[in-house]
Amino acid sequence: MRIISGLLKGRRLTPPKNMPFTRPTTDFAKEALFNILATRFDFENKIGLDLFAGTGNISYEFISRGVKMMTLIEQDLQMSHFIIKNSQEYKINHQIQLLKTDVLFFLKNCTQKFDFIFAGPPYNFENIMDLPELVFQNQCLNSNGVFILEHNPRSNFNNVPQLIDVRNYGTTYFSFFKNL
Repeated sequence: MRIISGLLKGRRLTPPKNMPFTRPTTDFAKEALFNILATRFDFENKIGLDLFAGTGNISYEFISRGVKMMTLIEQDLQMSHFIIKNSQEYKINHQIQLLKTDVLFFLKNCTQKFDFIFAGPPYNFENIMDLPELVFQNQCLNSNGVFILEHNPRSNFNNVPQLIDVRNYGTTYFSFFKNL
């Protein structure tokens, strides 16, 4: 795993070997995702939310490209320690707010608005279909913001009115949502 572009470009992440609940986004899929985002959005001085943060890989990429602040939701203690360690090593800890809580609880009680929301839940996450509804029902996204949901081919969000695009990279799908 590496940071692809921006201020932290080339930095490598070496996550803990035993990550039973974490499925990091591959470099190939992440590079494709950020190529899409870079053509559509300006990262400078924006704020983002990383649900199921895992290694923090996606958040580091956002920050490296100019996002001012990232809120990371990660319930696993081992992964939370890994995020803290890396954010200190990269000297970006002042741009990271790490919350050790359940994603569904956070979304149901969210009062903040974000420019970017990324969710990369475990593929066996039972409530994946609820995520877009919670993001939009609780108005977690700024008016021009985007919600990106990483999922496998078994999940289909075509019935969600806010869906604007779906991209397929092998077994990794990214569904993009915006406010109507």
